[in-house]
Parts: sequence; C-alpha cells; structure tokens
Amino acid sequence: MTTHKNAAFECSFEAESGIATLLLAMEGKTNKVDRTFAEGLVDAIAWAKSQAGLKGVILGTAHKNFCVGADIDSLYPMRDPQATFDYVKGLNGIFRSLETMGVPVVGALTGSALGGGYELALATHRRFAIDDPGVQIGLPEVSLGVIPGAGGTQRLPRIVGVQKALEHITQGQPVRAPKAKQLGMVDELFPDRDTLYAAAKAWILANPKAKQPWDDKGFKFPAPAPTSQDARNIFMVACAMLYKKVGNTMPQVEAAICAIQEGSVLEFERGLEVESRWFVKCAISDTSKDMIRTFWYHRNAALKAEGLPALGAGEDMGIQKVTILGAGMMGAGLAFICADKGLTVVLKDINEAQLAAGRKHCEAELAKKKHLSAEARASLLGRITFTLETAPIAGSDLIIEAVVENDEVKHAVTRELEPLLSARGIWASNTSAIPITHLAKASAKTDRFIGLHFFSPVEVMPLLEIIRGEATSDETVARCLAFTKLLGKVPIVVNDGYGFFTSRVFGTYLMEAVQLVAEGHDPVLVEQAAKQVGMVVPPLKVFDEVTLKLGHHGILQRERYLGQNVSDIPGVKLLKTLVEQHQRLGKAHGAGFYDYPQAGAGERRIWPGLAALVAAKPAKTGIAYIADRLMYIQVLEVARCLEEGILRDKRDAEVGAIFGIGFAPSSGGPLAWMDRRGVANVVAKLDAFAAEDPASAASARWKAPELLRKMAAAGGENGRFWPRA
Repeated sequence: MTTHKNAAFECSFEAESGIATLLLAMEGKTNKVDRTFAEGLVDAIAWAKSQAGLKGVILGTAHKNFCVGADIDSLYPMRDPQATFDYVKGLNGIFRSLETMGVPVVGALTGSALGGGYELALATHRRFAIDDPGVQIGLPEVSLGVIPGAGGTQRLPRIVGVQKALEHITQGQPVRAPKAKQLGMVDELFPDRDTLYAAAKAWILANPKAKQPWDDKGFKFPAPAPTSQDARNIFMVACAMLYKKVGNTMPQVEAAICAIQEGSVLEFERGLEVESRWFVKCAISDTSKDMIRTFWYHRNAALKAEGLPALGAGEDMGIQKVTILGAGMMGAGLAFICADKGLTVVLKDINEAQLAAGRKHCEAELAKKKHLSAEARASLLGRITFTLETAPIAGSDLIIEAVVENDEVKHAVTRELEPLLSARGIWASNTSAIPITHLAKASAKTDRFIGLHFFSPVEVMPLLEIIRGEATSDETVARCLAFTKLLGKVPIVVNDGYGFFTSRVFGTYLMEAVQLVAEGHDPVLVEQAAKQVGMVVPPLKVFDEVTLKLGHHGILQRERYLGQNVSDIPGVKLLKTLVEQHQRLGKAHGAGFYDYPQAGAGERRIWPGLAALVAAKPAKTGIAYIADRLMYIQVLEVARCLEEGILRDKRDAEVGAIFGIGFAPSSGGPLAWMDRRGVANVVAKLDAFAAEDPASAASARWKAPELLRKMAAAGGENGRFWPRA
C-alpha cells in the first residue's frame, strides 16, 4: 500500500486492485471548500495519476461528513468581481480535471455532501451514499444569497433533468439520502461504509472506460430537451412562480434559473462559464452579504447561545419529563416534538374532545416519519400520556403552559399545578404577549419561571423566543437553552415587556395592513405589496390564520397592560367592526378578511362586503407606497425594541424577525434592511409618514426613536447597525 498526505487529503494506492483512495481529511472535524481544499485536490489528483497501473479512484472522507460546502469565511468578504470569477474558474478547472482524468471515479458519500461538497460529488462518475436519513445531500446555496458556483447548475440538470434540478436548486433544501436516491442525485445506497467501498471497487473494475455523460459525443439531456417547448414551459412556469411568491426580492433564485437555462443549451465548458458569471454577480452583492451574516453567522451564534448563560461542564439540563398544558394545535405539536427527542411527555387538557384532537394531531405527525420502523413509531407515541387528570403531571421537570391567553386563567393554572413540579422543576408560559413578570406573580418559584414562546406550526417553525422575567435566574435560562438545543430550535433570549419582541413587530405588520384597508387601499394590493418586498406571508391572509378574534383580544389586552387607547385609529375600528358586528373571526371560523368556501366549492377570496365598511379614499396608493408602509412600520418597532432594551443583542433582531415572523429573508433582517437604505433615509421616511398622518394617535405610530436619530446624525460606520462586508 502506497500512501500520500497533504493539507486536505489522505491518499492511498492499492497496487493489487489498481485503485487509489482519496480521503478528504481537512484540519478539524469538517471538510470545506477553500483554497487549502483546492490545492490539496490538485495534488491528490496528480499523485493518483502518477501511480503505475491506476484503474480508478474512490473519493471519500476521513471525517463524519463528506464535505459541508464552501468556506463561508472566505466567501463573505468577496467583493472584487474579477478575483471572485478567477477563483470559481480555477475551482471548475480542478473539478474538470477530476472527471477527465481517464479512469473511473466514484464518490463515496458516507456522510452529508452539501453545496460545493455535493458539486465535488457531481464531478465523479458514480455517487454511492450510506442509506441513512441523517445523511443530507444537496445544493442549499440560494439560502445564502448565491448559487452553486462549482458546476452544480450544469451537472445536476444533465444528470436528473431540467425540472428536478430547477426544483432542487431554487428551493435550496437538502434532502435525505433515500430521497436523493429517488431523485437520481445519488446512484446507489448501501447499509454501511465497508459495503459501500466494496461496491465502489467493483463498479470501478466493471467500468474501466467510465466518463461523464456530457463528455460523450452522443449525450442527450434527460427529457425534456432544453430546447424543447416542454422545457421552455418549465422555465416560464419557474419564473412565474418565483415572481408570484417573492417578486423581485430573491435575485439569487432568478440567477439560478438563468444559469440553468442559458447553460443547458451550450457546450458543457461554456455552461460552466455562464454559471461562474451568475455566481459572481450574486456573491459580491449586498443580498448575499446580508443573508450570510444572518443565516450563517447570526444563526450559528444563536444556536451556540453565544454570550448567554450556560450550564457548567458536565452539568445536565435536568429535563426528562415535560408536561404540556393545553392540547390545541400548539400544545399537541409541542408534545410530539418533545417525545420525538426522547422525552417523557404528559399532554393535559380539561376537554375530552380537545384531548382527542391532540392525540389525532400527534398521530398525523407520526405518519410523516416514514423512515421510522413500526417499533420506533410505537415507542415515540408511547412516550406521550394523554390525560384529563392532574396526577400524571407529578414530578415534571418542565411544565409548559399553553392555555388560553388570559392572565387570570394562567394565574389559576399556575397556582394549581406548579406544586407538582420536580424539585428543580421549571414553569414556562407559551404566552405570545403577556409579560412574564406579571404571570410570575402567581408563582412560588419566580426564579424558575420563564417564557418559552414557540411559533406555529411548532413542528416546522425554527425559532424559540425565550423571555426572561425580572426574577428569572441564569440557571433557568441556561437549562432552557439546553432544552432548546435538544429540540433543534434556534433560540433568542429577550427581556420582558408586553409583546416581547416578535409579537410586537408582527403585530405592527398585521395592524398596518388593516390600517391600509381602512384608509381605502385595495386589500388585494396590500397582499401583493407584501409579496413584492419579500415578506414570507401576506398580512391579511396570515391575520385570518392567527384569527381576527385573537387580534381583537390582543388590542383590548394591550390597552389594559399599557394604558394606550388606540380606539380612534381607523384600522382598530375596522378590526373591531369585523369581529363584533360581523362575527368574522378568521379562517378557523370560515370568515375573516377572506371568504373560505367549503372544500371543493372554490378558492378563498377577499370578502366582498369589506368594501362596504370602508368609506375613505387614499390620497395616494400603489404597490410601492403600500410596501413601504408595511416595512417601515416593522423596522420602526424593531428600533424601539432595541432602544427599550427588550432586545439584548442586535443579532436577535435579525434572527427573530426572519425565523419567527417571516420578515423578508433576502434582506438579512430589519437592521440590515435599514443599513441598505441608510438610517438617515429611514428616519426621513418615518418623519414623512408622520407628517401625512397628523392625527395625534396616528402620527405617534411613526415617531422615530432617538436611537435612530442619533445614528442618522452620526453617519458613516456609526450610522450603521452592521459593519460593511
């Protein structure tokens, strides 16, 4: 056995079989695509080719994962177009040298292959993976504001076809190994590493003349051919769907579509050049920089709970048994995700029908776990006790209260059930707005009373907003952060105050939409404007889903806690009219801003009677004006949360807004959104909105906080929330 090693690869050559094995073994625990990787791959290929009797190459990893993709620390500062183009052109040249080295090359994906790592695998002639749902495969680059830049937009369509490649690349969602096999993204699955490597050797020896399909003169794209009418229709539909969903706010997705379409009708080498040019345009843009900052740096910092209380070395979070109070959609969802992570769960309700609905919800979620065996499914559901009684709660390490949003009810429940906690037990409220310090008045253990604000649907939404009351201890915060990590949620920790952070900002978004309708703006335009600026959900639609009844209750509750009478604001009047006089309570009740016909009777549509409730006519309107109103009201509330100290860290503004309430993802978050426009310009715009809406209660809505005015006056780097990338 002949061996060789460089900074990125461990290489070996077995003379008997003629097969070289190149294992990615970069410093640390992960393999990533950077200059060290590129130089190491060049050296490894040259070394393998120098071995006498070489018959093939297995490209694998010495680490847990194959390769996690581009080195973000290298990608983030890229601003020079020519230097960026030269870098990806060089990387493409190296990958081409791998797939044209004259012998068969097999990619051995014994762990996840993402981004540039999967692009490396695409440059092999055959891709074998471990049959493990924990192995992730794919090209998630659009989630960081870029596109695949090492051949992904050119190789994948030539392997799986235009439509599958478009769907995968533009959605940016990695898939589990079994799904990757189904899509054709990997060729074979094997139960373990040894079996995979044995099969790789056998395939190499059985296919001595293997080469890439696109290097064959007779190559034809998987149907439909790129120049066919069917393919043109696919591209047109992709563009239409993109525009309908996010308008012009996701330039990287548009670039990916263009790279695939333009490159697919060219020779492969020219297709790579097209991809490189689109990659450069995205990589040096503000969109990419802001998305990388939030989706990579801020998100990772939140996941690591940087700067937050932590458990001591070897200390356990002390949470094994969890009780959820309230078996609604949120409570049932919480019970399921806790049980899915191996915890013992009690789901308690006072209504038998609601409890049955909670069980049905858990069973429906369980049915989605198709990769689990029948035994594992039974075990998961068996960890949940569905009960109307209080006795099963005894000894719970964590009780999460998810009952009706009423402080008197919550106080009563706390007094009754808190004594059933274990010695170190924590009481958490899932309230979306009521101050934790106020709710803790009913507690005998205020240091272990905390807010855990989950988002619906809890099985899907990644954020957990942790609210620290005045008496909440560091230990309680640390234990809840460990619990958050177990659930796989992204945490932000905020200080107490009515509405905390996310509910305050989300509330302004929803109520500004109602205000716009009350002023006479077309509700269809309001919904479309939200899409055009990249908001994940249009406001009137999502208001119906969270229910107008809850929004109406929130206004009354806000008045009670803050002493702010907002009843003279037209939007508030309209909401009260809809709820109190017309019983339009939201989607769950079949009527809100939209009509919801019975199944099969047609699509939802804006309620025609809405126009009769609005007599006003706006002095000016249009998509741009409405969009500005919807966005500026949100960033204004974010600035207030910063100034008031509700937000403890600026990163939480970005993470909380994007992952919790669907703030325009491509913006990088509300602070980045203000940076791009200039804080001075933001203040001027707020002042303009206040001037055109002079009623005392209305103009106060647009008053810029001193935080923004001081930043605007300072200018330069002091006038930005984040340093320029």
